[in-house]
Amino acid sequence: MNNEISKLEPISLWENFYALTQIPRPSKKEQQAAKYVEEFGKKLGLETIVDKTGNVIIKKPATPGMENRKTILLQGHVDMVPQKNSDKQHDFGKDPIETYIEDGWVKANGTTLGADNGIGVAAAMGILQSKDIPHGPIEALFTIDEETGMTGAFGLEAGMLDADILINMDSEDEGELYVGCAGGSNANMEFSYSEVQTEANTVAFKISLTGLKGGHSGMDIILGRGNANKLMFRLLKELVAAYGVRLASIDGGSLRNAIPREAFAVVTVPANNVIEFSETVEEFSSTYKSELAATEPDLLLVAEQCDMPSSLMDEIAQDDLVNSIQACPNGVIRMSDAMPGLVETSLNLAIVKSEGGKTKVLCLIRSSVDTAKEDVESTLESLFRLAGAKVEFSGQYPGWKPNPESEILQVMKDVYNNEFGKIPEIKGIHAGLECGILGAVYPNWDMISFGPTIRFPHSPDEKVNIETVGKFWKFLLETLKNVPAK
Repeated sequence: MNNEISKLEPISLWENFYALTQIPRPSKKEQQAAKYVEEFGKKLGLETIVDKTGNVIIKKPATPGMENRKTILLQGHVDMVPQKNSDKQHDFGKDPIETYIEDGWVKANGTTLGADNGIGVAAAMGILQSKDIPHGPIEALFTIDEETGMTGAFGLEAGMLDADILINMDSEDEGELYVGCAGGSNANMEFSYSEVQTEANTVAFKISLTGLKGGHSGMDIILGRGNANKLMFRLLKELVAAYGVRLASIDGGSLRNAIPREAFAVVTVPANNVIEFSETVEEFSSTYKSELAATEPDLLLVAEQCDMPSSLMDEIAQDDLVNSIQACPNGVIRMSDAMPGLVETSLNLAIVKSEGGKTKVLCLIRSSVDTAKEDVESTLESLFRLAGAKVEFSGQYPGWKPNPESEILQVMKDVYNNEFGKIPEIKGIHAGLECGILGAVYPNWDMISFGPTIRFPHSPDEKVNIETVGKFWKFLLETLKNVPAK
């Protein structure tokens, strides 16, 4: 296995990150990584705690002369988003991530890299194992299952940590300090359908929409990328109306917090409409490529004849599904008034999957304004209940309200200016950092988030910029030196 990234500077960070890439850690299956971090702390002789949720807490005393400083909590999550290209053979439950270096970036071969949030975790590990880095009292919190439910953050209990300041290392633009984030809500819709017999004189086709970029449903939602589910159902609506196409199954998207890159539908077409059906698919392919030329250059839409399915979705359920997905909002809903250029509210139509008489439609709503998030919930509830679906919402988590009086913000602004000759940008982020949830449990914390430059997280194009990792590390070390006294 190529371990060239472990030789990059700073050595301690990159060695720890490389070690994490060798441990399977998809969300909800990150136990090996959490155990590795636990053993890491114990081998260092540091106080190491595993809470009842599975989070790992490691505490390190101050270096000599720094005992009077406020306690810093370094925080990151050990899980990663498991996404791969359709032609890549990879089992996230057992296979290591194959990393390589290209043009100043660390990338992965056909899969997500796990720099989100492996770099933050590796940095905390580097501080914990250091013998020559001055710092006050340090606590490190390694949470589980951030990506699919923030389970670790929700499970953290009061009284386990003594920190005064939380430094979250899970943001993705070097030179920026994040002081607020969006909250979120999972929307879960379910249609029931009867499985009916296929009709005589029909031909079966599998429609495949692939090659989209996907990406992080918070960070990348503003980029105008194609949503495979929306594009597929736009086509299906036309095919059903014009040619009497019937739907046997649909499988679009795979993760709630990733913009869907692929969708597949098995349909039947009346034999006398096959030519027109195929021409329409080609027309939609050309339309999509034209509309999304700038954002989706590799889009591929094809229909290939396949074996006849064993059954079809009943026609009423099919029409309800097609019409509701076509009508469902998706993408940016409103931009922020408080922070120009920042998305306030968005919706990701993430997964549409039929199986065994049920079709599940899963969305992720994000907003930095709780009332706006509730309004989108109401919109979805109205739409899908009119279409006959069951609707429920789960996993709601709060946003993080900026604190303009933050002491650590001022410290880090000054440190960055001294080190790099400019003031960092102060921003909010349209993603669900754990800060909002953790801060609700420890309301005394002064909180901030920063990180190196990571591009296209939650997709197989994920990459982290090597130069910015070095700046991120230097910034972290200088911040620790300048933590205010208690």
